[in-house]
Amino acid sequence: MCGIAGIYKTSTHSIDPGTIKKMLSQIQYRGPDESGIYIGQGIGLGNVRLSIIDIQQGQQPMSSSDGNHWIAFNGEIFNFIELREELKSLGYIFRTASDTEVLLILYLHYGKNCLEKLNGQFAFAIWDSLKNELFLARDRLGIRPLYYVKSHRDFAFASEMKCLFESGMVDPQIDPVSVTEAFTFWTIPSPGTLFKDVKELSPGHYMVISEGRMETHAYWDLQFRPQTELVERSIQDAAEEFEELLSDAVRLRLRSDVQVAAYLSGGLDSSATTYYIKQADPGILNTFSIGFDDPEFDETSFQETVSKALDTSHIFITCKKDDIAAHFARVLWHSETPLFRTGAVPMYLLSRLVHDHEIKVVITGEGADEFLGGYNIFKEALIREFWSRQPHSKIRPLLLQKLYPYLSQFKGRSSNMLRFFYGYRLTDVDSPIYSHLVRWNNSSHIREHIHPAIAELSESDPIERVMTMLPPGIESWDILSRAQWLESKLFLSGYLLSSQGDRVAMANSVEGRYPFLDHRVVEFSTGISSNHKMKGLNEKYLLKWLMKDHLPVSVVTRSKQAYRAPVASSLLSNNAPDYFKDLISSAQIKKHGFFKEESVNKLIDKLGSGHTVTENDNMAIAGILSMQILTDQFVYGNNPFQRSELSIKCPVIYDKKLTESQT
Repeated sequence: MCGIAGIYKTSTHSIDPGTIKKMLSQIQYRGPDESGIYIGQGIGLGNVRLSIIDIQQGQQPMSSSDGNHWIAFNGEIFNFIELREELKSLGYIFRTASDTEVLLILYLHYGKNCLEKLNGQFAFAIWDSLKNELFLARDRLGIRPLYYVKSHRDFAFASEMKCLFESGMVDPQIDPVSVTEAFTFWTIPSPGTLFKDVKELSPGHYMVISEGRMETHAYWDLQFRPQTELVERSIQDAAEEFEELLSDAVRLRLRSDVQVAAYLSGGLDSSATTYYIKQADPGILNTFSIGFDDPEFDETSFQETVSKALDTSHIFITCKKDDIAAHFARVLWHSETPLFRTGAVPMYLLSRLVHDHEIKVVITGEGADEFLGGYNIFKEALIREFWSRQPHSKIRPLLLQKLYPYLSQFKGRSSNMLRFFYGYRLTDVDSPIYSHLVRWNNSSHIREHIHPAIAELSESDPIERVMTMLPPGIESWDILSRAQWLESKLFLSGYLLSSQGDRVAMANSVEGRYPFLDHRVVEFSTGISSNHKMKGLNEKYLLKWLMKDHLPVSVVTRSKQAYRAPVASSLLSNNAPDYFKDLISSAQIKKHGFFKEESVNKLIDKLGSGHTVTENDNMAIAGILSMQILTDQFVYGNNPFQRSELSIKCPVIYDKKLTESQT
């Protein structure tokens, strides 16, 4: 695992390695072990390395044997051993045991079609000095980040946006369109970012840049099919095939030249991956978890149950409310996007715990909820569709009370109250975005704090823009499949895998690996009956059926508990940094110009009044404070976390053609 950065200029043949070093300095935590730079004609590639595979010989940037191609690579190719054997049979000779060299040679042989052969999580750049062509690609599901900026005929890319602001090509300016999108969807749809002129290479895409020309293409996309087109199969048959795929995905992700540990939340997903780790390697396994001093959020008892059952060496940490506020600004610096929940902070603390135990790799359970039907928003859509058949029923909306027992705002609510909250466009079941209509409509209570001048700059409705992204034929899918597509395309990479995955783990030089996001597991999951994923309102039915004889009954049968952390009670507490109080003062709200002063003041007064705090209230204050902090950090430069230079050696390799031309 690494961090990468680079610059491609057609206007000059000179790239200053000092600029690449400045870019890399901002992400040294992604690769604290080694660093390197390659400078060619009009190209500069840089890498900071977290050594995991072939520690001795995997230095980057890495060249082909003839020196005509160079690669900067962030990620892991889990099937690199099989791919190396394939390439050896074709006559290729390897100088290292690294997956980086396998990837480079695979590209030399297959070109862009190499992407179809990769099982991994990656973002990489390959420079072809013969064609003066730069090739970039990102993994299918966007596990590893890759951002870029294009200025006239020049181009820069990096693992994180903060690097691009050191390139000299772009200044950090907030994009008002992205603000309205974030306050609608809780994330910014790809390829947009929070900053003007900065884009991300979308998941499952590659890009070719040559002489100022830039082309982007998709090589993979998430696809579902109508239920009538699926082959009917028993739950036992489906479970057997699923187990074979999942266990193999875990086996591949255990490949490492350093110790591999696991996260253990106490939920079904991480417990399942931990079980298959122990099946593949019965030796000592370190598991890590986080608990909360507030019992509303704590799952410690389930973590201990699974650890004891699977015989793991368990290490845990307790997160206090004050910890959320203490680390919120740092997490935002790493996330580079507004956060509407605080769950990223405990995940940051958890990865720090892993780092403190000198472990670089953890296997986690992300992805199961998205593709096996685990989220409450999926149940919500099914209940609303059932209710829509008798829209005047007083009994059917009461089913919604079961979804969010942990939210005080819904406890004991009447049928009329539930109808008011969930009844928005109830009978519009043919809408391809039916599952998310209520969530996005309720976001209007969060958007109401945005200053009218910012909203006007957005020009068009964010939901209308999302409608243009929908895949052909989505109307023929069932409601669960549509909901899964929306949640995965909008939320998985842009929020979950970013702010709670890659960014907070790599902030502590820890690599996360995700067996449920093996593309074979995902493609299997999208191709089975929705009844195998959601049996009535029993979520992740297939996984529960599979794990019923492998895990404690209390874990398999427990009700779904969403991962949550304290928000307003932490961010606005008396122990929160004075910095926060200053940033949400009327003076700072006015200075930054994103929100209405009176509206924000009313929200703060409400949160401090002792009245019931709704989920929208919590999300609003987290989002507002996030935007204030990010603007202060990036736009105004008030940032204690920013590095000024690399603290590790960074050798610079100059292309032989460049040195020949200079002599």
